[in-house]
Amino acid sequence: MKTVVKNRSSLESIIGKAQEFITAQGLKIELAYQVDDSVLEVISQRSKEASSMYFVSVEMLQKRLENGCFLLFKDKELIGHIFAHKHQVNKYAVYERSSLWISPEYRSYNLGLFLMRQLTELYANDFLISIARKPTVHYYNELLGMSCITLSEMSTMLVEALEKIGKLRDELQYKYYVNPCFDSKIRQL
Repeated sequence: MKTVVKNRSSLESIIGKAQEFITAQGLKIELAYQVDDSVLEVISQRSKEASSMYFVSVEMLQKRLENGCFLLFKDKELIGHIFAHKHQVNKYAVYERSSLWISPEYRSYNLGLFLMRQLTELYANDFLISIARKPTVHYYNELLGMSCITLSEMSTMLVEALEKIGKLRDELQYKYYVNPCFDSKIRQL
């Protein structure tokens, strides 16, 4: 059963407040395709320590950088990040939003949603998927205009591809969300 929240005024209000906070705090957001390995080492270590994140090695992060990532800095301190993980499904590139993290002292200001929106907009004309278990992420996906889709609504080939790349999840705990571009062609894959 698909659910899409199209409350754009709510989204714009939340994003507006996040942008005001970013400006007031002197935070800088950067779309990056290359970063120093020391930054990737910090991100990799965070993923190892955070139970809510999947571990990503520096090598995996270097590969994901090819697709772009958004980094959020306070002075020179990295306080947030989100990556795009590219999967090849048959002849199609499918991008997965991944490695979202916000420093604990900045988590009450919707910066995670802000970064999710940046990456979602970057991949608006591509196939973008979000696989998550947290209700907050589900709500954010819906605010961003993504559709919840069940495995039964996907083609057999896509389900097999998800299984092959280790992304087939228990639908009782995880939900799959796709952007409008992906949703319009999901059964063709």
